[in-house]
Amino acid sequence: MSQLQSSWEMHLQSMAYLPDTDMETMAASTSLPDPSADFDRNVPRICGVCGDRATGFHFNAMTCEGCKGFFRRSMKRKAMFTCPFNGDCKITKDNRRHCQACRLKRCVDIGMMKEFILTDEEVQRKREMILKRKEEEALKESLKPKLSEEQQKVIDVLLEAHRKTYDPTYSDFTKFRPPVRSKQGSRTAAHSSSVVSQDFSSEDSSDVFSSDAFSAFPEPEEPPMFSSLALSEENDESSSMNIGMSPLPMLPHVADLVSYSIQKVISFAKMIPGFRDLTAEDQIALLKSSAIEVIMLRSNQSFTLEDMSWTCGSNDFKYKASDVTQAGHSMDLLEPLVKFQVGLKKLNLHEEEHVLLMAICILSPDRPGVQDTSLVESIQDRLSDILQTYIRCRHPPPGSRLLYAKMIQKLADLRSLNEEHSKQYRCLSFQPEHSMQLTPLVLEVFGNEIS
Repeated sequence: MSQLQSSWEMHLQSMAYLPDTDMETMAASTSLPDPSADFDRNVPRICGVCGDRATGFHFNAMTCEGCKGFFRRSMKRKAMFTCPFNGDCKITKDNRRHCQACRLKRCVDIGMMKEFILTDEEVQRKREMILKRKEEEALKESLKPKLSEEQQKVIDVLLEAHRKTYDPTYSDFTKFRPPVRSKQGSRTAAHSSSVVSQDFSSEDSSDVFSSDAFSAFPEPEEPPMFSSLALSEENDESSSMNIGMSPLPMLPHVADLVSYSIQKVISFAKMIPGFRDLTAEDQIALLKSSAIEVIMLRSNQSFTLEDMSWTCGSNDFKYKASDVTQAGHSMDLLEPLVKFQVGLKKLNLHEEEHVLLMAICILSPDRPGVQDTSLVESIQDRLSDILQTYIRCRHPPPGSRLLYAKMIQKLADLRSLNEEHSKQYRCLSFQPEHSMQLTPLVLEVFGNEIS
């Protein structure tokens, strides 16, 4: 009995962290051995005393609420009952009140134990433990970081901005000049160092980043469609010749893709809360410096780990490293780029985290040419705070462990990729046969570097 009492005291302490339900019910539910361990939940529960519907194990036996209460009252009063009949009454739901003696005997026979009934002192101690547990949980909940209404609004705005500027069906890719893949070209392209470009007509895409033109850029609700930037017949003819003569057969197609992506990045940036508070000059400086980095971040959505490719719909728009070398990239850029994409994909970012990371990337106060660094920094700090709070509140472990630090490291990796991209772009721009395919938009973003 002393061992049973010791075990019972231990159960009393552990039950402080159980749901706040009937005291004796919880005590019975934690009895040893646990009769419910082998109980089939799909089998109807029947009271072992009277055959009524049982509500669970009470005082070590499966019973209904009525028999549970009867046993508890009888044991607490130390009642002594006498059967008015032969002492072998059959207890049923309908007659269980007729013979208390046989009903109590039946309770004992099926295993109900008075040791599992809490004393008044034990009940009080249990209530105090439950109250303490609730207070601790309330304190823990109050200290837990929460997204404010304003922070959630920023996230909602960024999600909407991304969904307006990123088409997961990639339907616009059919409007690009078609991809041309050449095995022979890929061997030649592997030794080249250049960057993608596009051959837009100068009338439609010139001076996109000039202060006047930038401020008049179409509203993001109606982003400029790629098809509206029509090529002239002369340019179409020139493009056909270049495709046939160029050792970079994928350049025209990838050039269209990158130019299209730049436009989408611009539209996304203009919807970032606080971005329009900056001067036009600072907006331009930030976009010129971050455009390729944001494009790399956005492309992770189409990157697949299975075959290390960017899959954008049909097989025509499935890009492997070998395809991109035929657009002028060397492996000095592609190898770390693929490694970056793999690492970013494995973080399993939520869409909310992804859009916040893109916004933080754009709003970097240390970009060359930025004048009002304090304002840019304040906007970025606000976005960083929202990201950290979101991770703590919404990203469950173990994925959330050091996630913010890993995401910031990805921004550092992007800086290195950006530097290599600029180096390869400069090499391309010195080659007339390739530089002539560069568009005014690409020249503005990647060509006129800000010192």
